[in-house]
Amino acid sequence: MRDRSRPSGVGTVIGWTALSAVAPGAAHLRAGWRRTGLALLSVHAVLLLGLLWIGLTSDLADLAGLAGQLAASSWLTVVTVASVALGIAWFTLIVHSFVVLNPGTLPGAGQAIAGTLAGALAVAVLLPFGLVGQYAAVSQSALDKVFNAPVTPPPSDGGQDPQDPWAGRDRVNILLLGGDADTHRVGVRTDSINVASIDVETGNTVLLSLPRNLENVRFVPGSPMARRFPDGFRLPANPDGSREDLLFAVWEYADAHPEIFGGRRGQGTQTLVETIGHTLGLKIDWYALVNMWGFARLIDAIGGVRLTVPQDVVFGKYNEGLVKAGTRKLRGADAMWFARSRTNSDDFTRMGRQRCVLGALLAQADPATVLSRFNGIALATKELLRTDIPRPMLEHLVPLALKVQGAKVTSVQFVPPLINTGYPDWAKIRTVTAKAIRASAAPTAPTAPRRHLAATARPTVPAATPDPDGPTATTSSPAPTPGTRATPAVTPSPRSSAGTADATEPKGITDGCA
Repeated sequence: MRDRSRPSGVGTVIGWTALSAVAPGAAHLRAGWRRTGLALLSVHAVLLLGLLWIGLTSDLADLAGLAGQLAASSWLTVVTVASVALGIAWFTLIVHSFVVLNPGTLPGAGQAIAGTLAGALAVAVLLPFGLVGQYAAVSQSALDKVFNAPVTPPPSDGGQDPQDPWAGRDRVNILLLGGDADTHRVGVRTDSINVASIDVETGNTVLLSLPRNLENVRFVPGSPMARRFPDGFRLPANPDGSREDLLFAVWEYADAHPEIFGGRRGQGTQTLVETIGHTLGLKIDWYALVNMWGFARLIDAIGGVRLTVPQDVVFGKYNEGLVKAGTRKLRGADAMWFARSRTNSDDFTRMGRQRCVLGALLAQADPATVLSRFNGIALATKELLRTDIPRPMLEHLVPLALKVQGAKVTSVQFVPPLINTGYPDWAKIRTVTAKAIRASAAPTAPTAPRRHLAATARPTVPAATPDPDGPTATTSSPAPTPGTRATPAVTPSPRSSAGTADATEPKGITDGCA
């Protein structure tokens, strides 16, 4: 039996309507719609108990797997549609809960107040569902634009389970590149070159960093570039003594000379991927190219990154810019100049600063920050990334990335004194790489949760070097005299020169960063 009695007042109507937002059916029971009220409360209770059971029985691996599934196009579509449907349903529920409480019996002023408050409440319960649907739609758009490579399985070691997404491999190796593509520059020069070698079981990661100014680069035997440069990548020096035959120029050079590849164009990407793999003795699974200024926009999207700048960093073609020393949150442009500038410094010091920025981002880009700034991050990502990772692999890579967030991350930088960039010891590079990966794969004791880090690069002895951001890229090696080969000046590392650490030992990604 339905109770059509006069409600006691505006407070009663609004109170029971608001209660229905968290306990659907409460207003209906109050108004005498007992069957409807009990049905709504029962369904709501079952759903809550189901969610509680999932939460209590799921571990982190299950939640990570769910996060991976949500990256799939089909799941994002389901989330978008379900969010819209649930939002409309909850909106309708609030409106109907208000109506069954018979607000028409209130005085005129009371009806206006109650109707306004009920309408605001109905819109308020609709907003979270709309936000989830909008996040899913934005994610769909960003992922479709970035991860549009054809589906190809990762290289196989043979004998693997067909259901294994990693094709039987214990690790995946992803080449992470920072490119300097811009409107005033032709081609892509890779100023930052890192390989993330990730243990698929533990998430333990080794970040292997190669200097941009590595000389005499060796190519895969039998490849077109190896036939063109059998003794290593070597070109005549520029009139000003700078060189364009360094590791950072491999992509651009291969793209600019299709005749080397029998007329095939766009071979720079594959050439660099194969070259880096050959240099480290690894099989590279995928690459991701980050546009440097897109990366700055990403830093702005998360609200900046907190860093300690140990000393003033000058930048710009005419030394017109300055990132002042101190600990503070840097906006994207300042963080990128801190990571990129070589003025009064060198490539190796810059590599250390880049490592510190990556470490700080890894620590500070927590899920709460990502969710609160989701739209800006998604927009920046579309402008930031170019990759050959196929979309279906995200289902497996997202859980792996979550493992990395809490796993051991170490780094090896192939810089002096470990490696002479003018005459690299290729066998040593491969040996050190293998050693670092073995150390990463070894079992480790549980570590304390990551703290938010303020990162700073360990200062090194500065060597006056022109800033690379003018029209012509340069190297820190002195200009060669005719008939001689350039030998870069060795910048001593405080750790290795003091004899307190083995230069071949992998370091924590934030070692040397406060």
